[in-house]
Amino acid sequence: MITIRKNLMSLNPGEIIQEAPYTWVDARNINRDDITQLEEQYQISSELLADIMDQDEQARIEKEDDYVALIVRLPAMADDCKGINQYAVPLGIVLIRDTVITICQSDSIVLEDFAKNRYRQYPVQTMEGFVLSILGRAVMVYIRLLKYINRQKSQVEEQLHKSIMNYELIQLLQIQKSLTYFSTSLATNEALLERLLRTPYFRLASEEERDFLDDVITDNKQAIEMANIYSSILTGTMDAFASVIGNNMNVIMKRLTIISISLMFPTFVTGFYGMNVELPFQLNHFAWIGILAFCGTSALIGGMTLSDRRNARLVQRSVTGIRTPEKEKQRKKRKKLPLPD
Repeated sequence: MITIRKNLMSLNPGEIIQEAPYTWVDARNINRDDITQLEEQYQISSELLADIMDQDEQARIEKEDDYVALIVRLPAMADDCKGINQYAVPLGIVLIRDTVITICQSDSIVLEDFAKNRYRQYPVQTMEGFVLSILGRAVMVYIRLLKYINRQKSQVEEQLHKSIMNYELIQLLQIQKSLTYFSTSLATNEALLERLLRTPYFRLASEEERDFLDDVITDNKQAIEMANIYSSILTGTMDAFASVIGNNMNVIMKRLTIISISLMFPTFVTGFYGMNVELPFQLNHFAWIGILAFCGTSALIGGMTLSDRRNARLVQRSVTGIRTPEKEKQRKKRKKLPLPD
């Protein structure tokens, strides 16, 4: 859908001064007819529109005869059956005389904010300032979504501490994918921002716009660092949980091996004595009582041994400072001390 808008310039959020001296053509969720209209009405090349429609297109700036075109990567969100996915989509920005054309194949939080005049503190007096405003708002949305991803990761980790399930592991994988998309998109946007400082066909009209571009570059670097840190922490977390899963599997295999060996002894004994071998007490009618007494005594001794080992482990944990269920209950009952002045 293509919408033609007039941006409003204001110093305060509620005070409108005048309309901006350019027209904003907002093209979002475009279809084949919209692409044809952009080609015919604004003479935008089909190659550029194809690049904007490419999901994997990288950020860049290029100069044509009649216009200047930029492609940036914007953050986006999507709901699916496995939760909320964060990814990035390309946004095409075309500057033609007194018109700014934004082209995006899907909806965008960033463009919606400007369509509803939510962020008028950005410099939108010129077309170049409006482009910088879009880039600055995109970085802010990146940072906000990165913080959301970090909170989501913490919630999944808490669930994994209780029980390791496939659903939580898949969620961690989705978070890792989102961080990878964001890191790549922020890196390409950084190269574009650095080029805007020295390119001759993207002229900044005032010192305010230059300072704003410097601030956007700084915020973009901060977002890159956040994405890298969160990705490194998540990688270490997934490796730790993989080690826990492997350790649990080793414990289970050890127990299954003990059970298999234990079940093998009766079969071995009955098989040995089933080969025409004389059994002790086979003529005594009360031999079964002795067998039951022997089995009961063996089970009692085995249970006492296991109980002693468990108590010894609990004592060792309490001495070394490892949390036990009893210590956890005492910790919850203990009142919090007030902070010192």
